[in-house]
Amino acid sequence: MSSKVRKLQYSLAINEAFHQMMACDKSVFLIGQGVKSPWYVGKTALGLLKKFGPERIIDTPVSENAITGAAVGAAIAGMRPIVVHPRMDFMMYAMDPIINEAANWHYMNGGRGTAPVVIWGVINRGGEQGAQHSQSMHALFAHIPGLKVVMPSNSYDAKGLMVSAIKDDNPVVYIDDRWLYNIEGEVPEELYSVPIGKGIIRKSGKDITLVSVSYLVLETLKAAEILEKEGIKAEVIDLRSVKPIDKDMLEKSVKKTGRLLIIDGGWKTCGLAAEISATIAESALFKDLKSPIYRLALPDIPAPSSCTLEKEYYIDCNKIINKVKKIFE
Repeated sequence: MSSKVRKLQYSLAINEAFHQMMACDKSVFLIGQGVKSPWYVGKTALGLLKKFGPERIIDTPVSENAITGAAVGAAIAGMRPIVVHPRMDFMMYAMDPIINEAANWHYMNGGRGTAPVVIWGVINRGGEQGAQHSQSMHALFAHIPGLKVVMPSNSYDAKGLMVSAIKDDNPVVYIDDRWLYNIEGEVPEELYSVPIGKGIIRKSGKDITLVSVSYLVLETLKAAEILEKEGIKAEVIDLRSVKPIDKDMLEKSVKKTGRLLIIDGGWKTCGLAAEISATIAESALFKDLKSPIYRLALPDIPAPSSCTLEKEYYIDCNKIINKVKKIFE
């Protein structure tokens, strides 16, 4: 019998993944600052403390390195922790346990040891929060061997990718954008997973491939709908996973459309868009390309603190439309 599907906010989809995984696996626990506070983590931890108690919902002092180190140690010892960083920027304090320990553990132990930890970072861009509270550093973590990096764009994937991340026997960096938290989407009640490393075509097209991830998938889809009314049929790919990237899907789409624009919510230099560009270039698809590969990413400057400057700094559907039109000039 099929599972009931209903509309659910993105943040509540994450919450449902926690409830279901913690109910069926006693080794799963949540640790981090503000897990009891909706100000920190929205509705993602709703009802968890009451149901599972303070032994499995651990609200901590502000010490990112210590919290993450404790989670990595617990993972090595056989638990499946989820450690939350309500502002991804401050994951920088925890780089040692993430990069030196968790990412390397399986390799250094000849495949006999694992560190099944979910490192959950929340992007808090916009709202005049300034450079130290607005950074999306997915490309940085994707650079590290031993780490998988996922970035859902909707409620269905928010739940499914979190379930996959918790079940994975090695560290997964799960990154979401707070701009998605109140957006609703269809989510089955049953426990399900979305495979890590598999992208999805959100909209089919024949004229240009538009690749994006996380919140910018929504802006890209808006742009694609408007462009179609003007005669440009764009194919929209939601990567879902930043590492590994679904190379096969990208190649097939670019062969079909002959044009590629990568839309990335990180900085341009050495970013996700640069990696995808290089991947397509190495695939020797030049004979299929009708134009150069283009990137639309954040400028190489820190995020501004002014709402007026933020409108210029961040990417929206209008910037995507303008970029696509220039490609077709």
